[in-house]
Amino acid sequence: MADRKRAVVLLSGGIDSATTLAIAKQRGYGVYALSFDYDQRHRIELTGADRVARSLGANEHRVIKVDNSLLKTSALTDDIAVPKSRSAEQMSQEIPPTYVPARNTIFLAYALAWAEVIGGHDIFIGVNAIDYSGYPDCRCEFIKAFEQMANLATKAGVEGARFRIHAPLIKLTKADIISKAHSLGLDLSLTHSCYDPTPDGRPCGECDSCQLRLKGFADAGLTDPVKYA
Repeated sequence: MADRKRAVVLLSGGIDSATTLAIAKQRGYGVYALSFDYDQRHRIELTGADRVARSLGANEHRVIKVDNSLLKTSALTDDIAVPKSRSAEQMSQEIPPTYVPARNTIFLAYALAWAEVIGGHDIFIGVNAIDYSGYPDCRCEFIKAFEQMANLATKAGVEGARFRIHAPLIKLTKADIISKAHSLGLDLSLTHSCYDPTPDGRPCGECDSCQLRLKGFADAGLTDPVKYA
């Protein structure tokens, strides 16, 4: 039974993944946080991930190095400008240049492997299908399909120990997520969301991620504790 209460949680260091880690802890799981270093433009998010993992008492926190050359053509991994000051309508019209090729598929594959190694059957991911900036790998259809694949592709799954992919934020607005984090006592000053931070690590306040974060705090009636450039 103890093994069934172990969960791998994907932790980027942003609000969504931090809240997801807090939810997994609240549900009684021993949490194993997993982050990725792919030389992303906003690599400082890994500092946020470390702070959050320590704050919430993760059983273990690992950072996996992924070859950046496999993930090019994104504004987060290549010499492409990060969109700034876009309207909500513009954000929803197309898949943005900050999309990283197959990112969540790659991350979930690592999480699945680690879950099988530690004897856990639960994986948590902080994807959101409402305030998600158009990423195809943040949709319900993708999560359901990956869960099905996980149970076809693993020894544990074939032997009947079914894996479950939990996406507790998938139908929440950013304001809902921030309110949930607040109710769980999560210190959101530890998190980092910006795609294009300044050299000293401050968020720009203008990229899609910053705008969604700021709107979420405003809609939740709360003040973002992070200092912007």
